[in-house]
Amino acid sequence: MFGAEDDGMQFQPDGYLLMFHPDLLRNTPLGRIMREYSFFSYETNEALHLSVEERQIIMDCFHKIQYELNHPIHRHSKNLITDSIKTFLDYCTRFRQFITRDNQNRDILARFERLLDEYFHDGAAKRIGLPTVQYCADKLCLSPNYFSDLLKKETGSTALHFIHDKSIEIAKTELASTDDTVNEIAYNLGFQYPQHFTRLFKKEVGYTPNEYRAQVS
Repeated sequence: MFGAEDDGMQFQPDGYLLMFHPDLLRNTPLGRIMREYSFFSYETNEALHLSVEERQIIMDCFHKIQYELNHPIHRHSKNLITDSIKTFLDYCTRFRQFITRDNQNRDILARFERLLDEYFHDGAAKRIGLPTVQYCADKLCLSPNYFSDLLKKETGSTALHFIHDKSIEIAKTELASTDDTVNEIAYNLGFQYPQHFTRLFKKEVGYTPNEYRAQVS
């Protein structure tokens, strides 16, 4: 996706577009893992930015595909083409620039923290349930997959685990400082079924909510 100022002069964009029929990937190693490339559902504003060196590596993949298409079909042609496509996709994953955008990433993480704080403390969790990854991504103007990948890169945790951690930390405070029952705390945090909250709490903390309360009381 790109554009230019309209100065009255004819402008012809120039670039590469990789298109192939799904049948090309059937019964290939790439076909079996295609869904693992999460960036296919990124938004256009989350596109990959390449350095000159990285661009050359990507172009090498395209040139190898083009070489095979411009020569007579060989029994190895399909494998070579699909291997080059896989190499291209793997480099797209390799070159995701979460690392080089530290300031932007920290801003997103800070906004995410504020979003969760406001969500839980304003009563939204009690009204509509635990915040979902989709909800948080929408509020941060990001696609869910991009948001999840960025969070995993920056914190080592998935977005869902981050949300659960926040709910557990709030629950610890409530258990230690209020007389609310475990069920009341669970409902206030957006859990539809208190037993789900209890299972998650024990999994993350090592104790049931009541056991934890007895320890800190």
